[in-house]
Amino acid sequence: MKYLHGTECVRRLPPGQRNWRTPAAHKMLAALAIAWGLLAVPITRAQSAKPTDYQVKAAYLYNFGRFVEWPAKVSATQTGSFSICVLGEDPFGPALDATFAGEKIGNQKVVARRISDPHDSVDCQILFISASETNRLNKIIESLDKTAILTVSDIPKFSQRRGMIQLVLDGGRIRFEVNLTATQRAGLTLSSELLKVATAVRKDRE
Repeated sequence: MKYLHGTECVRRLPPGQRNWRTPAAHKMLAALAIAWGLLAVPITRAQSAKPTDYQVKAAYLYNFGRFVEWPAKVSATQTGSFSICVLGEDPFGPALDATFAGEKIGNQKVVARRISDPHDSVDCQILFISASETNRLNKIIESLDKTAILTVSDIPKFSQRRGMIQLVLDGGRIRFEVNLTATQRAGLTLSSELLKVATAVRKDRE
């Protein structure tokens, strides 16, 4: 996979310019299949009707936990639950708890937590930063610098502002962009399978 540098330069899958019979197209179709596989289990169990955007986003949060590796020193100190936290106003409602009900990541039970201060995220493995925190996003990101917490948000340009994974609407579907520099800085390792299905992989200029 080729990575481009600079905050405005990312690898993208250009719409409307795809030849589906080329080897590259076959790889992309395989990647899309992986993407749907990431979402299938939590959504089909929780909801038989068409899921809402935030049900899909909740499923993504759960599956990010399955495709990200935390530093060994962090994993060694984690006991009990795998916490996926929401900072700020909760846009998920009951979808978050419903999606995580009965789920495990590794040997840990997945739980949802709501917090109002970034300093309360010390026990969170994944932190979803709500749009209500847009005005103080820079301070939040700075306060989490080099902590092994996967930051996720749907705030516009989140991945350009040193957030790790930004949920975006792409062709009417919820997809995601990755800031690889931010994840590496925190000591997190993202699975190549996860990177394959990202709409953009950003690597900031140091």
